[in-house]
Amino acid sequence: MIYLSQMLDNPVYDLDGERIGRVNDLGIATGEVFPRVTSLAVEGPGKTPFMISWRKYVGSFDDDEVRLKVVSTDIRFSYLQPNEVLIARDLLNKQIVDTRGMRVVRVNDLKLSDTSSSQLRLLGAEVGVRGILRSLSPAFERAPLKIARVFGKSIPERIIAWNYMDLVERDLSNVKLSVSHKTLDELHPADVADIIERLDPRLRGQVFAQLDDEQAADAMAELDDDQMAAEIVGDMEEATASRMLSEMDPDDAAELVSELDYDKAEKLLRLMGVQEQKAIRQLLGYREDTAGRIMTSEFVLVDETGTVDDAITALRGLDENFESVRYVYTKDEEGRLAGAVSLNDLIVHGGQTVLSDIAESELVVASPDDDQEDVAKDIAKYNLLAMPVVDDARKLLGIVTVDDALDVMEEEHEEDLQIAGAASRDGDGSRGGHDLVWLLRNELWFAFWMLGLAALALVAGTNGASDTTLLHALALPVAVIAANDSISYVTNFFLGYDPDDEDAPSLLGFTIKGLGLGLLFSALVLLVAGGIKAALFASGLGAYDPSFHGFASAAVSVMASFLCAPAYLTILRVRDAKNLETSGLALQATAMAVAIVVYAVALACLPGGLGA
Repeated sequence: MIYLSQMLDNPVYDLDGERIGRVNDLGIATGEVFPRVTSLAVEGPGKTPFMISWRKYVGSFDDDEVRLKVVSTDIRFSYLQPNEVLIARDLLNKQIVDTRGMRVVRVNDLKLSDTSSSQLRLLGAEVGVRGILRSLSPAFERAPLKIARVFGKSIPERIIAWNYMDLVERDLSNVKLSVSHKTLDELHPADVADIIERLDPRLRGQVFAQLDDEQAADAMAELDDDQMAAEIVGDMEEATASRMLSEMDPDDAAELVSELDYDKAEKLLRLMGVQEQKAIRQLLGYREDTAGRIMTSEFVLVDETGTVDDAITALRGLDENFESVRYVYTKDEEGRLAGAVSLNDLIVHGGQTVLSDIAESELVVASPDDDQEDVAKDIAKYNLLAMPVVDDARKLLGIVTVDDALDVMEEEHEEDLQIAGAASRDGDGSRGGHDLVWLLRNELWFAFWMLGLAALALVAGTNGASDTTLLHALALPVAVIAANDSISYVTNFFLGYDPDDEDAPSLLGFTIKGLGLGLLFSALVLLVAGGIKAALFASGLGAYDPSFHGFASAAVSVMASFLCAPAYLTILRVRDAKNLETSGLALQATAMAVAIVVYAVALACLPGGLGA
């Protein structure tokens, strides 16, 4: 076996031993299961590139050199054929999708099989760490392997075989992405969306181009980042984007269209069918974050005087892309919502059963202007699969399905856990009518500074005030603000990584990084304090002055805050596993309180402290 990294830059000699250049790339024909190397790309004298046929001219090769079987004067140049790709240019360092592991990886090296002294075949892509090390130097690969063997371990290759790869970009001169194990259209839309979110932005549109309109619509609806979805749609051809939007559920399409600029949105809407355009425009007429904005206009509504057979006939007449049906809704003679019949009731009752006899008439309904979070909570509270949305005349406008409710609750949950800011402003950004509460929530560190100052004043008054008390007070905010920053570090990690994800950093790694941050911040505090002392009192940085040991205490508190980070993370994960909400304000307050206690203890223990 040989690797591309071992061949690149190797010298190329002709039959007479004259060096004619170096290996620049290898060309393969993609039509075979394990394709043969068909071309040798050479960088000649003066960095002049040329390409020759591998079969005609290459006599032998190894990981040190390539020897031709003709003299240089007999060489005739060739050109890349339509079915050929250059593996270094087109595959190396490119992203590929490992659908088995549901992850995006990078091609670090390419594994070749030397089936004879003159023939090479491409076996697959190396996506593991060994490929990275080998590309730097063979010694970099050998050293870790030897160390691992000493401990009875191994560092396996991670090879994705070529026969499990599909060229997503069909313009073979510009291969951008490969897919292993399964093709994209075999994956669940949520998996496709997850893969797309991890891809380089330049590749996302190419992935969508490989999907049909229905598959693209389903995957687009699963994207968590609305801005990303809007960017992808913005780069699509207008006709293609319009068809995809038509295939989406109206509520999902409306949410996506709302992220586009007005001109682009209008063009796409005008290209749609009348019915699809009408449904989306109706939803766009409602305010954001309301039931009207997240409801779907696709529902089944029949007369309450109809029978079970009538309802089943209506269901059978639905388009296959129709929103998933959980209930059949009934209306009275005046068109008002009368009740709902579950699919289970339709199944267990006879075909001639009148719908009004089995329909649930005591329905929990929403108004289109109701807050989406309230609607989601009601759906969860009453264990509903869908909630009807009605107007003032009780005419059915749409339904909010349980999957949309779950999306809303997830969004709200993440917002509640954005503890870094912990700010809670009104929708227009005003403080509201409770200025004190606003101050406590938005300037929590200031409130704890005041509490800490009160405690310092009490202790100083008991032991006799000193001229260093003011400097101690000035150092206290450093400890408090650092505690707030440690919570930001914790929550960002919590929101960014699922503990069940195999790619998520370990708790040990999180702890080590937190320790490093604590050491860095503590060192900065001490350095700044030493600089201030030197500037004000003309003393050296190394000379200890009790008047400044408040900053030393702050450095100790900073370190303690980041050492507590794993505990805070554990609390968040445990409570989240139990579906318990975690108050950002409470977690911040706890961290700041701990920081003040540590600061006070350090202040009392250092020489010249308040207790001295």
